[in-house]
Amino acid sequence: MANRQPLIAGNWKLNGTRESVVELASAIASGAEGLSTEVLVCPVSVHLSDVLAVVGKSPVRLGAQNCAEAESGAYTGEVSATMLKEFACEYVIVGHSERRSLYHETSEQVAQKCLTVQKAGMTPILCVGETLEEREAEQVEAVIAAQLDAVLKVGNVEAFRQMVVAYEPVWAIGTGKTASPEEAQAVHALIREKISSLDPEIGSSLRILYGGSMKAENAASLLGQADIDGGLIGGAALDATSFLAICEAAASTVEKSAS
Repeated sequence: MANRQPLIAGNWKLNGTRESVVELASAIASGAEGLSTEVLVCPVSVHLSDVLAVVGKSPVRLGAQNCAEAESGAYTGEVSATMLKEFACEYVIVGHSERRSLYHETSEQVAQKCLTVQKAGMTPILCVGETLEEREAEQVEAVIAAQLDAVLKVGNVEAFRQMVVAYEPVWAIGTGKTASPEEAQAVHALIREKISSLDPEIGSSLRILYGGSMKAENAASLLGQADIDGGLIGGAALDATSFLAICEAAASTVEKSAS
């Protein structure tokens, strides 16, 4: 894992009440003390203030699930990157497959959002990944290359200096299916090689998360792979015990590599 600190990010998606997210955040904050893993939670934007009040003085970082491309203006219903920054967000998930499929976000829009997030002083978590049809048609490399190229086109390789990439095989999100550790590692290596070919230093330091049904039971085998630097966790992130078990699995990979 070179010297890349693992990052376990909880994407809470469209879930929770003010009461339940405070309870969840409190349990995660107390369990994350002393871990060598970076721990991140991403609630819906209306819950950011409540969650910040709980995790603000803990090791747990706060992030958002999306942001607008624009900074301000006539964009009803949108939330800008600078607004998220005011709530102490450090990360923003960008281009999640649900945003791409349900809201038809293009790779060009996603790339623009990455730069907007960086301009506001935060780190984008750029999601890339293929559908089952694309995998079966052996288009994995082409699909992911195109998603990365959109960012390279507007921000060049320097944009990846302040970025996290999350590989999420679309066919493994919320389905209970998981890419095997070997399948996931192959794609992570592909991503790292592409960025390293443009800048070896940025490529080697880039954190690449796995985001397809990672849970407590399979976390250790996935996180033990050379190029898997953490996880973008959906369903399991809504249960503090499960989520913390994944964080602990990530921490144990650091201890093993250090020994």
